[in-house]
Amino acid sequence: MAKLQQLQNYLQEQNIDAAFVTTPDNVFYFSGFKSNPHERLLGVMVFKEAEPFLICPKMEVPDAISAGWNYEAVGHLDTDNAWEVLSNAIKSRGVHLSSIAIEKSHLTVERLEALQQFYPQANFVRLDHKINDLRVIKDQAELEKMREAARLADFAIEVGCKEITEGKTEMEILTAIENAIRQKGYSMSFETMVLSGPKAASPHGTPGDRKIQKGDFILFDLGVIYEGYCSDITRTVAFGEPTNEQIAIYEAVRNANERAIAAVKPGIRAMDLDKIARDTIADAGYGEYFTHRLGHGLGISVHEFPSVTGTNEMVLSPGMVFTIEPGIYNTEIAGVRIEDDVVVTADGVEVLTKFTKELVIL
Repeated sequence: MAKLQQLQNYLQEQNIDAAFVTTPDNVFYFSGFKSNPHERLLGVMVFKEAEPFLICPKMEVPDAISAGWNYEAVGHLDTDNAWEVLSNAIKSRGVHLSSIAIEKSHLTVERLEALQQFYPQANFVRLDHKINDLRVIKDQAELEKMREAARLADFAIEVGCKEITEGKTEMEILTAIENAIRQKGYSMSFETMVLSGPKAASPHGTPGDRKIQKGDFILFDLGVIYEGYCSDITRTVAFGEPTNEQIAIYEAVRNANERAIAAVKPGIRAMDLDKIARDTIADAGYGEYFTHRLGHGLGISVHEFPSVTGTNEMVLSPGMVFTIEPGIYNTEIAGVRIEDDVVVTADGVEVLTKFTKELVIL
């Protein structure tokens, strides 16, 4: 429970009485317990001095304990006032809360008001940035899980490529990919995308019943969860011989991806990577068609801190994991995105996703 200790140390340094962690992914980070509580209350309460506890629906208490939570797991029934249950658990520790750190990006106004009813004199301070600081640096155990998640993502792309035949629909290919991952005992980290032809030029397109045709570029964007950690890969392949301009677009994206990855090392800024990729695509004549950020943090959540944008001055440190995913989206010619998951190492970069970036022609 080293992560809990780090949070408790922070509370002591800042003289904050308690922290209430409520985002399910952050609850998992600190407790090892993965839950989707829906509308029910889930959280980890960490104190400056007292022993922490987890609050969750009573039916999930055995699951929390079997997941490795070693402290008290406080359960609430659907007929309980969960906030009263929370307050009673705090009272039992004999602590006075004059300051509480909360996830301001997650706790709703309604829930904050429920807390304020029990602690009207308390000062509520932001916890989000500290959790980001902790989660952004992955330890070796986390990195090993992410390597395995990436290996599974590579496998999923292989499955997708083998499924491509003329007349098969995007959804048929997508179903084959997800079935193959399920058969291995894993689940996808987000909704799988298989987009063909003009649809590949929609960065967040929706797969459907479009049939694969000769001359299509087919874009796969997918990820797999391994022991709570996500991968996220994009590859674009050609079905039939591509045109010269399609090849030019593909190579511009590949160059942007590879140049940005080559620049990853401690001390460089996130914005520098975005600029390298964006300049590469602009120099090839396609700048207006690269319409999103270069990448995003990756870990327990498929999109997490930091955002790799042209305005983020954050300096990279060893243990950070994020995506590098430049793209060019021109519905008249081709949509291409190439995405890899990378780790900042002590002296450079490790690329987790290994599927080839040479243009695959099927």
